Amino acid sequence: MEKWFNVGKVVNTHGIKGEVRVISKTDFPEERYKAGNKLYLFLPKSTEPLELTVQNHRTHKNFDLLTFEGYEDINLVEKFREGILKVPESQLTELEEDEYYFHEIIGCHVLLPSGEEIGKISEILTPGANDVWVVKSKSGQEILIPYIEDVVKQVDVENKTVTIEPMEGLLS
Repeated sequence: MEKWFNVGKVVNTHGIKGEVRVISKTDFPEERYKAGNKLYLFLPKSTEPLELTVQNHRTHKNFDLLTFEGYEDINLVEKFREGILKVPESQLTELEEDEYYFHEIIGCHVLLPSGEEIGKISEILTPGANDVWVVKSKSGQEILIPYIEDVVKQVDVENKTVTIEPMEGLLS
């Protein structure tokens, strides 16, 4: 049974030449949306995914705009709206040391060097220079942890744990 990973959601069309507007959920959009790459569209009322080949990618405001080979007309992509773009696990590439896929990090327990648990990573934000991990504490409070060397000391995706050395004021 193939495992699938979300890349983005088609929220609308853009223009008349078959471009679709996508809200991305992928860790590496520049890699994932490269021309020639295969993406699979899962539509709400369909049981089988539609295989699509990326023809063109560009960004516009907070969206990724994609055109697919053979779908260069708005009438052909109207039906893609609300569809989820995914890739199979077999398409995930090996990452460099200290690089992780979002699905490997979300759900990890965040620990202090003493072993005390702070909470669980619920979301990853990508505001710019570095990712920010949103940690939901046991009390329900959200703590923002920057993914930088000074703070994140160890990531163990096997055991779903992350050890951090908080900077002053980070946890207060």
